[in-house]
Amino acid sequence: MLACYNKLWKQCIDHQMNKSELAKAVKMSPSTLAKLGKNEVVSLDVLMRICKVLHCDIGDIMEVTLDDDN
Repeated sequence: MLACYNKLWKQCIDHQMNKSELAKAVKMSPSTLAKLGKNEVVSLDVLMRICKVLHCDIGDIMEVTLDDDN
C-alpha cells in the first residue's frame, strides 16, 4: 500500500499555510515532515493532529492506494 499526501498540501494552500507553519502548528519533527513530503507512512497520531489543526477529516489530507505488486 502506498500513501499519498497531495491532498494535505492542497489543504495547506487553502489555509494559506506553508510546510514549516504546519509542522510548528502540529508540533511534528522535521523528520516527520520529510516523510510526508516523500509520501512515506507516518503515525496515526500525527495525522489526527494535522486534521485537528486543519479542521478536516483524514480523507481530506491523504489517500491510500494499492501498489502494483499486490
